[in-house]
Amino acid sequence: MSRPDNSPLKITPVILCGGSGTRLWPLSRSLYPKQFYPLVGDGSLFQQTLSRANNPEIYGAPIVVANRHHQFLVEKDLQVVGLKGQLILEPCARNTTPAITLAALAAIQKDPDAVLLNMPSDHLIEPIDDFNAFVQKALPAALAGELVTFGVTPTRPETGYGYIQYDLDDIGVAKKVLRFVEKPAVEKAKEYLKTGDFLWNSGVFLFQAKAFLEAVQTYEPLIFEVCNNALVLAKDSQTWLVDKQSFESSPSVSIDYGIMERAKNVRVAPLTVHWNDLGSWQALWEVDNRDKDGNTIIGDVVTHNVSQSYIRSEGRLVTVVGLEGVIVVESQDAILVASQTASQDVKHIVDTLKLSERSHTKSHATEERPWGSFQSIDKGERFQVKRITVKPGQKLSLQMHHHRAEHWIVVSGTAKVTRGEEEFMVFENQSIYIPCGTKHRLENPGKIALELIEVQSGPYLGEDDIIRFGDDYGRA
Repeated sequence: MSRPDNSPLKITPVILCGGSGTRLWPLSRSLYPKQFYPLVGDGSLFQQTLSRANNPEIYGAPIVVANRHHQFLVEKDLQVVGLKGQLILEPCARNTTPAITLAALAAIQKDPDAVLLNMPSDHLIEPIDDFNAFVQKALPAALAGELVTFGVTPTRPETGYGYIQYDLDDIGVAKKVLRFVEKPAVEKAKEYLKTGDFLWNSGVFLFQAKAFLEAVQTYEPLIFEVCNNALVLAKDSQTWLVDKQSFESSPSVSIDYGIMERAKNVRVAPLTVHWNDLGSWQALWEVDNRDKDGNTIIGDVVTHNVSQSYIRSEGRLVTVVGLEGVIVVESQDAILVASQTASQDVKHIVDTLKLSERSHTKSHATEERPWGSFQSIDKGERFQVKRITVKPGQKLSLQMHHHRAEHWIVVSGTAKVTRGEEEFMVFENQSIYIPCGTKHRLENPGKIALELIEVQSGPYLGEDDIIRFGDDYGRA
């Protein structure tokens, strides 16, 4: 489709990548949420979302709105898919209305008539070609100034989704919305299923940036003002770090509650492709491959007399006997056991763990970094042992610790170590000691991964005991 001046119109994908996916704990955690995991299909869920919009005949460069802590995870997946886009980094979570407002403000700086396709980063939508064809069918409604939301025909009385009631007599692709309904009780959900004029709210939206911003100015003027100020203070580059002091003052409001339920120019287009928000372990069980007993088995798992279950091991042997309709998920430092019917309630476990300030809600035993990763192997009152992997050609920041000393033993590869004013090459089966309070840096100058064991000792071993003097990845 072309503009009035005959220049080609390309839709701008806006991918919202800030969710934490608490119902998919223990795999999904705040510093490594579900969208960066290969839970189903090829690649991470975020990679799959990027691939959906990787069609230069339809789409322009994407805008990705993400938590600042996930920057290198986003950049890594963009590189894997082969896409370059604008990255907007939020300093804190403020829900979908502020996130999409940031993207819309960024888009109109480049194109006042920009059309945005807003997608969560963690949904399953297939086939891709059918989805893209459907987006193009709904495009005329967006160009006419409508705010188009995509709905999904319900297949069961689901209580975990919002619903949209629409006009059955409307013959257009994007139909008149009668009302939005929050997540209903099961009896109401059964009633909606019978009437045939309700759709699940997919969280996918298509509209012109200027039409959306007009609605934000009308219904949530404070959000518009805050986001506008926060972006004015952002860095002028492909990666925008949103001003924290400005953005923290924004109300936390979803696009459904803040805009779609209140605006007069809202339409819903019933999706004609397969959709699943993959919001729970039960949802993954529904879409993943199952054996003759109805089980989804992933990893090192042995079962006997087990049926209709989702069982996943990330490393250790997991055995299950004599159960039906259960979820068992093993990670390096936590195990979840739940019934299928209670899969939505996993978030309550996460809430309980947060109240007791357990690290299990934030990070894994293995943590990803731009330069590689580290795994905590053992920890005591005044010591901690880690396994560190540094990718070829990468290096850690030049840093110093106030409260701990470190001893590095190279297992494989070669390490280039800066210690104070000196530099050393440390080879396999060799070690080096870094005294407390000494500036130091670790680098892998080789062609293979550098593996080493780090032994920390001192009165405080937290990750926040770090002063950076130089960093290749822009970390403070």
